[in-house]
Amino acid sequence: MALVNIPRLDLLQYTEGTAEQRKQFSQEIGKAFNETGFVTIANHGLSQSLIDELYSVVKAFFDQPEAIKRKYEYPELAGQRGYTSKGKEKAKDASTPDLKEFWQRGQTIVGETYSKEDFPDNITVEELPRFNEVTAEIYKKLEDAGRNLLKAIACYLDLEEDYFEQYVINGNSILRAIHYFPIENPDAIAADAVRAGAHEDINLITLLIGASADGLEVLTKDGQWFPIKAKGEDIVVNVGDMLQRLTNNKLKSTTHRVVNPPRELMKTSRYSVPFFLHPKASMSLACLDSCVSESYPKAYEDYTAGQYLDERLREIGLKM
Repeated sequence: MALVNIPRLDLLQYTEGTAEQRKQFSQEIGKAFNETGFVTIANHGLSQSLIDELYSVVKAFFDQPEAIKRKYEYPELAGQRGYTSKGKEKAKDASTPDLKEFWQRGQTIVGETYSKEDFPDNITVEELPRFNEVTAEIYKKLEDAGRNLLKAIACYLDLEEDYFEQYVINGNSILRAIHYFPIENPDAIAADAVRAGAHEDINLITLLIGASADGLEVLTKDGQWFPIKAKGEDIVVNVGDMLQRLTNNKLKSTTHRVVNPPRELMKTSRYSVPFFLHPKASMSLACLDSCVSESYPKAYEDYTAGQYLDERLREIGLKM
């Protein structure tokens, strides 16, 4: 198997480092995003105790009876807020739904006017007050970490450091809590049913807070599946399709999946909490001039982030 460049980087090197350290961080994250689309990040601003409590409240939510969870499911919101039950989402081009259920929290707009259509209210779980509080806190901390990572990426792309700020402050980002439920009868599921089918993320970058079990794999350039394991409280960060489009494939939105566990562990749950950093719907994803050349002609038609998100939500079965 080819060597896979998934470096472990320290975010403090960028946020509090010297000019030289900041430049080195920017080059290292850019190189990894150019080669594999994945890095792991230390010192991202989330304490281990907060992460532990997050997984505790997430488990408590999914442990509730089906009838209670269904109270918080609003199909008209296309899974963008509240609960989405089993059998709803699938990978693009897949025919079988993923083996999961999930919860999504979105942006709380501050200091700007907005429409409820673009930014529906977040759903409050009456039974679990700490679930609402902890997910709100995690959302804010991951958004802050993501903004700093985008500043480093902007520097790598020779853009102004704050290039992404106007698009991601009050942007359409999503925090998703996922429960990959136990597979009680492995023989009864479809042959191609997996916890998360091979896919690319839709957004600019994804920040993933570990997971309660192994299973995340990335597809390498030579077509091999490579398991990704974050160390301790590190987060895993990867490029999404929007950043790939914007950079005309300079930064790679790498295919990844979550495989089913070994048969002896099929009856166990797996929990995972990714943060999908999205820009405002109005952001243009037209390829940056600096990423287009004779050697790398423009690969995509011009889209806005909103147009692209709408298209992809339909492809994965969340929007009709």
